[in-house]
Amino acid sequence: MERSEERRYEALSPFELKNKLAELARHRGERMMLNAGRGNPNWVALEPREAFFRLGLFAVEESRRTAIGSFGGLPKKRGIAARLDAFLAADREAAGARLLAEGSALARARFGFDPDLLVAEWVDGILGDHYPLPPRMLPHAERIVHEHVAQTLLGGDARPGRFDLFAVEGATAGVAYVFQSLVNSRLLARGDRIALGTPIFTPYLEVPRLPEYAFEIVEVAQDESAGWRYPPAEIDKLLDPRVKAFFVVNPSNPTAVAIDPETLARIGEIVNGPRPDLVLITDDVYAPFAGEFRSLAAVAPRNTIALYSFSKFWGATGVRLGVVAVHESSALDARIAGLPDRDQQAFRARYGPITLDAPHLKLVDRMVADSRAIGLNHTAGLSTPQQVQMTLIALDALLDGAETRKHEARALVRRRWEALYRGAGLAAPDSAALTRYYATLDIPALARERYGAEFSDWLAATFEPIDFVVRLAEERGIVLMDGGGFDAPRMSVRVSLANLPDAAYQPIGRAISELLDEYHARWQSEREGGI
Repeated sequence: MERSEERRYEALSPFELKNKLAELARHRGERMMLNAGRGNPNWVALEPREAFFRLGLFAVEESRRTAIGSFGGLPKKRGIAARLDAFLAADREAAGARLLAEGSALARARFGFDPDLLVAEWVDGILGDHYPLPPRMLPHAERIVHEHVAQTLLGGDARPGRFDLFAVEGATAGVAYVFQSLVNSRLLARGDRIALGTPIFTPYLEVPRLPEYAFEIVEVAQDESAGWRYPPAEIDKLLDPRVKAFFVVNPSNPTAVAIDPETLARIGEIVNGPRPDLVLITDDVYAPFAGEFRSLAAVAPRNTIALYSFSKFWGATGVRLGVVAVHESSALDARIAGLPDRDQQAFRARYGPITLDAPHLKLVDRMVADSRAIGLNHTAGLSTPQQVQMTLIALDALLDGAETRKHEARALVRRRWEALYRGAGLAAPDSAALTRYYATLDIPALARERYGAEFSDWLAATFEPIDFVVRLAEERGIVLMDGGGFDAPRMSVRVSLANLPDAAYQPIGRAISELLDEYHARWQSEREGGI
């Protein structure tokens, strides 16, 4: 690709650029393409799927019991839990039977659920024969998923109260709903100043800049030299009262590091002290991969909107499962209720068709209504089969007291991480805060370390920032993401450790190192030619 063409492609999102790189890599001939660009994992959690399909068979049998001609009828709630127990007992070794039996027993014991109402929700939900009710989330599903999310995000903290959950089509859909409702609820306004923890997932750079928001962005930047931690001076940008919200991915994407305890504590001090009006928005999808993790929801629960997705750890990117969590006594709700009368009049006009008390409609319920243009609020909500799958995944996690799945998933990405660094001839960083789901390699920094500052400066000045990923694709059939599109350093690369077999990563690391050597050889040749 010529430099002029590279300049044109630099205007694209890294995710769109990745498609062009894949096209270049595919046209290399017979050699296999290695696409480590996308973050979708190459594993799926089997038992929750097995339980889902096993439950589906039972649900169809229940519907057949009340058949209307060739159609199934609506299952009867009375005695349905006993019928499920008998169905599972008839073939205890069937795939998914164990999780259904032990999961339903755990749910009944821990939450005191009426067994028939619990199983009826599952059966009705997996058949998908009613709109979600309540639209925000099915009641048993919310309790079970809340327990899993709290265990995952809050660490060993004493629970800071309960959170209301809104089941959504993955965290990215949740982000769209969050910003829309923050603006509609007058907590943010077009052109407001918001802070972003950078580097960050590219769409989260793009969404705040959309014309309908046009937010002014203040970057709170991680320090590469400190292992991608946030320096205190960066966090203290949140003291500025003009900064209305702080949006962060924790653990981070692309740098794959959880916020350290000291930084979390400082954010808590700021919000619980001089900035009680600050809105915190955190996407915690990679939390299960970090050995040490606490969400912003643990240190400032009443100011935090937390997003959690089942896509990565559970291998469910295509199922679209996520939740938005807002504290049941959210400070944001109190702020909305205290807004001036002109705002309350606007709320009554907007939300009047669904509530007689618009000023006290919770933010999380505004998200549900806004997601369906208010008038279609009664048809809002994540599909009920998706909510049942989410519930079964949460039960699988709650039953895994030894956290066997976490250890297995962390070991899997660790193997790939170490292979990548070994292939590149680098020492692999090690920290309990690392997820190892991605690796971000700063090519100019690596050039400086390996060959000196003069070569590194030449590399950055002579080539377009995407030249490195373009050449990897064109010449070696390797597709990586351009780190600069995440606000990572120019000419850095993001490698997904999730979506290729273990054996792919040492060759990827080796190719990165060899390509850097080729740039260095060209630099030497030009220097010698100029003497």
